[in-house]
Amino acid sequence: MLKRIYSLNDFERPARRKLPRQLFSYIFNGADDEVSMAQNRAAFNEYVLMPRMLAGVSQRAQKIELFGQTFDSPFGISPVGLSAMWAYRGDVLLADAAARANIPAIMSGASLIPMEEVARAAPQTWFQAYMPGDAARVDALLARISTAGFKTLVLTVDLPVMVNPENYQRNGFSSPLRPGMRLAWDGISHPRWLLGTFGRTLLRHGMPHFENWRAERGAPILSSKVERDFQARDHFDWSHLRQIRETWKGNLVVKGLVRWQDALLARDAGVDGIIVSNHGGRQVDGSVSPLLVLPEIVKAVPDVVVMMDSGIRRGSDVLKALSLGAKCVFAGRPFNYAATVGGPAGVDHAIQILRTEIHRNMALLGINRLDELDRTLVRHVSSLRPEYQSDVPAANFI
Repeated sequence: MLKRIYSLNDFERPARRKLPRQLFSYIFNGADDEVSMAQNRAAFNEYVLMPRMLAGVSQRAQKIELFGQTFDSPFGISPVGLSAMWAYRGDVLLADAAARANIPAIMSGASLIPMEEVARAAPQTWFQAYMPGDAARVDALLARISTAGFKTLVLTVDLPVMVNPENYQRNGFSSPLRPGMRLAWDGISHPRWLLGTFGRTLLRHGMPHFENWRAERGAPILSSKVERDFQARDHFDWSHLRQIRETWKGNLVVKGLVRWQDALLARDAGVDGIIVSNHGGRQVDGSVSPLLVLPEIVKAVPDVVVMMDSGIRRGSDVLKALSLGAKCVFAGRPFNYAATVGGPAGVDHAIQILRTEIHRNMALLGINRLDELDRTLVRHVSSLRPEYQSDVPAANFI
């Protein structure tokens, strides 16, 4: 199977075949009409690369440094909840693969494996949390994350309420999943998933629960009555972020900002990093694509580590984002499709695909090191139109 996978996009179709429609919908779908999800990809077409020639590119290296740690590539694995439902022990699998490749990985707060288990397996993993707007519960969750051994905390702040679930409902997904004939049939009709992932999990570990949503264990993934706890999420504000900064001694990253004004507030609250993100198009539909606002956020907070996610699929995407100022980028859907299709080997393969594309494109762009990337190597398409070229010296035209 993996021999026929040549790009990150190639993982999507076999993942769709393997998974029940409810679970595939959770990974695949975006909010409302999925305009933001489509525009996240289209945004990369608004920028073009400007290769330089005869630069001598035999010494290429794609290492980066984040928070004092060196990584072997400038991309990482975004947090995606429920990953243990489409790949056996998915959270551990993804974190292990990232550790083998020496790239960053962010464990989701909506995961189904206790954070302590992932931290033991891959100690360099970052942890992503959805915090309640309640000081006592915030402190309790922070204490658990710290005790587990995580050094980098990623606060996702762009989902104060549940998003519109209509695309999930059309495909029968809910959280928790509701037992019924449709769910039963979709499970039975996908025997590789039913036996190899869900059945294997039940046999060895029992019914999966939301293990890390709060300091205490959360709801089971399969229930006709239990609801997930979204209590007080809409109360979470800048005062809670400052509270977390006072308590949390490790690296603090805020994920989900798209306004430079919010980036300034985050910097003033003491964060170490920002991930510019619209939640992969899962948030409010019509939200601006992160790539389009990345330069102004980098300009506003040059003393903060600025990263981004949403829409990354190619090595050229990575290089465009880095040229616009990102220190690292993250992708979620492709790596989760890869885990679904090929398990650990699938994620290894996906990482190698993206790493190889970056290595190749660095040569074609004319650079040896990623710190050579700047705005001279990428242009917005509007700047190529004649009306924007008045400042180009006439002698440059041949």
